[in-house]
Amino acid sequence: MFSLISYILRFTKFTTQPRSSHYETLRSCSGQFETLSPKLIGAISQCIPKLTFDKHKGQSGRVCVIGGSVEYTGAPYFAGISALRCGADLCTIVTSADAATPIKSYSGELIVLPDFNAVDPAKAITSCLARYHTVLIGPGLGRDPVKLQIVEKVLREIKERKLPLVIDADGLHLITQRPEIIQGYQKAILTPNAIEFDRLFTKVCNKIPNEEEPIMDVKLLAKTLQVTVVLKGSVDIVSNGAYVLVVGTETSPRRCGGQGDLLAGFLSIFSYWTHLKRTQTYDNQQKHLKLYGPTMLAAVAACAMTRECNRRAFAKCRRAMLASDMIDEIGAVFEDMFGSQTDCQI
Repeated sequence: MFSLISYILRFTKFTTQPRSSHYETLRSCSGQFETLSPKLIGAISQCIPKLTFDKHKGQSGRVCVIGGSVEYTGAPYFAGISALRCGADLCTIVTSADAATPIKSYSGELIVLPDFNAVDPAKAITSCLARYHTVLIGPGLGRDPVKLQIVEKVLREIKERKLPLVIDADGLHLITQRPEIIQGYQKAILTPNAIEFDRLFTKVCNKIPNEEEPIMDVKLLAKTLQVTVVLKGSVDIVSNGAYVLVVGTETSPRRCGGQGDLLAGFLSIFSYWTHLKRTQTYDNQQKHLKLYGPTMLAAVAACAMTRECNRRAFAKCRRAMLASDMIDEIGAVFEDMFGSQTDCQI
């Protein structure tokens, strides 16, 4: 695994030129896969809704983050604020009462609902799903069995409504216990780190992952579950079971908490945008969307954003860098990578 990753990293260094990066297409013993290219960045850019004066609040994306607990209040904040900074119009955090006040104190931009303490939590949460364009489950959720039972009921309604879905962190703990509840839902994206991936792969595929073949393992897990999987690491490996994309752009050695939450937030809003574009007529610019599908393009965008925000924040703060420093880089990174996406001359 590590020899393959080192080889990839030799060829995948991000350049700061606006709207493009420098990548190579590689072949490995695992078969063919593609890394990020200017054409792929262009395809993602075409999915991002332009800022125009004739839109109203909410049209660029209403995100729901289900997570947070008394121990982990920062995770849902990071996920929600990254979605907003990326261009979502509204973000609601659905959490427990003991986490709601701390999360509200972090930012007035977030709508915070303590629905896990409602008389009927599952009903309270599912009754609001019609408001949202995309749902993220997991950041700071915790592993309380009662709460996970509620989330399982909510998942069924999300699938009924065919909403784009991202599952991260403790949401993956639930999926590892009950993989059948997400199997076959092709609008779902799972974002495990190495440890979470090992547990999930072993449960679903009934064997231990092969460290020498991470690409094949990610592809097998995605194919078995019929979802998109993003294995986060020194390079990020994305697969929907049919295709593989690798994001190995330059990042930093700093691994502070919260970076995965930022990625999940990016991913939630990009997934809405790419699914929305998928419903529109294909044009010549959208062959990548047709080939890879909306979940893979969204995942690649989120990975690239996270890595570049990390790189720039580390360049300024070095060892003192925190996830909050990465938030400050989002606006500039987005415009350098995807353009301003507006006709406004301000």
